[in-house]
Amino acid sequence: MSARFLVLCSGQGGQHPAMFDLVREHDGAAGLIAQFGEARETARLFDNRVAQPVLVLSAVTLWEALRKDLPQPDLCAGYSIGELAAYGVAGSIGPAACVELARERARLMDACVTAPQGMFAVSGLEVAIVDAMAKEHGCAVAIVNDVDKCVVGGPVAGLDALERTVAARCQRLPVNVASHTPLMAGAVEPLRAALAGLGMPLCPVVGGIDAARIVRADAAVDHLARQAAEPILWAECMDACAEAGAEVAVELGPGAALSNMLRTRHPHIECRSSADFRTLRGIVSWATRALG
Repeated sequence: MSARFLVLCSGQGGQHPAMFDLVREHDGAAGLIAQFGEARETARLFDNRVAQPVLVLSAVTLWEALRKDLPQPDLCAGYSIGELAAYGVAGSIGPAACVELARERARLMDACVTAPQGMFAVSGLEVAIVDAMAKEHGCAVAIVNDVDKCVVGGPVAGLDALERTVAARCQRLPVNVASHTPLMAGAVEPLRAALAGLGMPLCPVVGGIDAARIVRADAAVDHLARQAAEPILWAECMDACAEAGAEVAVELGPGAALSNMLRTRHPHIECRSSADFRTLRGIVSWATRALG
C-alpha cells in the first residue's frame, strides 16, 4: 500500500530569478510560463502584483511537469497565496486560470492600500502577547506558525512602532501589503465574485483560516475569499495534514520554508521541497521511492 501523499504550495518570500529553471524545458510548463509576463519581471519579484501570480505560476507549472509521473495527491495545502495554487494542483481550476486569479487577487489587495503597509515575522514571544501589542499600534497577527512564531501585518508606521518594542525578535519581510489582516477587508467580496468559477477539488485542500479539509467548491470560494483579510493558522494546518495521515510531502515553489516547518513539527512525515532538486527526474525518483 502506498504512503499518503501531501502537496504543499509555497508562499511569498523565497522567489528568485532562477525559480523556473527546473521546468523551462518541459513543453507544457514552458508554454504556461510564456503566457505570463510576470515571469520575466525578475527585478520586481517582490512587488505584490508580480509576486502573487509568479508564485502561483511556479507551483502550477511544477505540478504540470510532474503530475504524469506522480500519483494524485491525497491532500493539498498552501501558505497564503499558495492556498490558491493548492486548488490548481487539486484540479479545481486550470493552471492558466489559476494564475489569472492570482493576478486579480493581487490587484484587489493592492487597491486596499491607502498608506504604506508591510509585514514582519516575530519569534520567541507567545502569539497572544504579540497580538495584544500589535493591536495597540493598528496592526494584526496575520499568520500563526507556532505558539511563539507568527507574522504581523499593518501600516508601516504601526509596524515601526511595534518593532521598537520587539526589535530583537522580529524580521521585516519583503511584502508590501498587509495580507490576512482587516486592512484587506475591501478585497473579500470582489474576490469572492472572481472565484465563482472554482470547481470541486479532486482531493481535499486544507483551508488556511481554520485548517478545515475543503472538499466542496462553495467552501473553497468562501475560504479563499475570506483568507485575504483573516489570519492564516498555519500551525493548525500542519497538524491537520498529520492528522489526515500524510506520510510523504513535496513542496512546490521557490524556497523550502514549508517543508522545513513541517519536518520540524512532524518529523515522521518525509518531506522535501522542489528547491532541493536539480532536475524534475530527481523529484520523481525521490517521491516514487518515498511513496513506495
